[in-house]
Amino acid sequence: MSNEEKEVTQSDDKTSNKESEKSKTPPDSSCDSGDGSDGVVTHSQTQSSTEAVLSPAQENKPDVQSEGLPTGEAVSFKLVYNKTKYDIEFPIDGTVKQLKEHLSSIINVLPAMQKVMIKGLAKDEKTLKELGVTKGSKVMVVGSKLDDVVNVNTPKSEPAAAEKTSTTTTSKEPLCRQKLHRKIIDKGVPEDAMPGIKNSKDVLPAYPLSGMLNKHGGKVRLTFKLELDQIWIGTKERTEKINMNHIRQIVSEAIDGNEQYHIMGLQLGPTEASRYWLYWVPAQYVDAIKDTVLGKW
Repeated sequence: MSNEEKEVTQSDDKTSNKESEKSKTPPDSSCDSGDGSDGVVTHSQTQSSTEAVLSPAQENKPDVQSEGLPTGEAVSFKLVYNKTKYDIEFPIDGTVKQLKEHLSSIINVLPAMQKVMIKGLAKDEKTLKELGVTKGSKVMVVGSKLDDVVNVNTPKSEPAAAEKTSTTTTSKEPLCRQKLHRKIIDKGVPEDAMPGIKNSKDVLPAYPLSGMLNKHGGKVRLTFKLELDQIWIGTKERTEKINMNHIRQIVSEAIDGNEQYHIMGLQLGPTEASRYWLYWVPAQYVDAIKDTVLGKW
């Protein structure tokens, strides 16, 4: 091969090599550039989508907590139910309603069947702080387990009909005008009767209610043993200890001419004949007695 031909051949090889390199370079650079830019975009998109997924869950966490028990300071107190004491720790800003729900699994009593006593019957919307609960305070709960209520109320078919008939015959005439009650009312207010307050609603006092009479004219004293879920009816002869869940109904009526006092009947059985009558019950305690014994359903 001549020198000219060699030079031409070498020149052609160089040219082809350069073109080959040029043809290779753009795809490589574009690929690198594309991979780099695509990588960055994809990464940032993944990050932002991850944040978009996580942030609602993170934002929702406080909402879930706010629907449950309030966070913050807790108070330790003694709970008494059915002769048993429990050490309870509960948020001071928690309500009585929330406390009932918390206690239902501990004492096995449904919240609706619990009566929480803190210086009298505590209302559901009140907080422990508002009710003055502090460390070492004593809180009492009364209420019947669902099984107990079912057992008490099961045999009720025939007596219910008798009760309905009896109610229709006696409800037409006010209690204080019925012969059964007139013989007690006509004797007047007992000298040792507790002061009655008309149109007032007070919580039960810490001491027994006294100065009342029964249908025989004997003096009666009512003691509320909340830790036993009992009401004690004391007379000169004896003291009857009655479980509150055995009291089916409580009826009451203001006494004509002495509206600061009531006649009250505690129904201990399925019919009206089982009512234990009390006379000269101070009017301001009537609602508190009903709420304590029967609860607010």
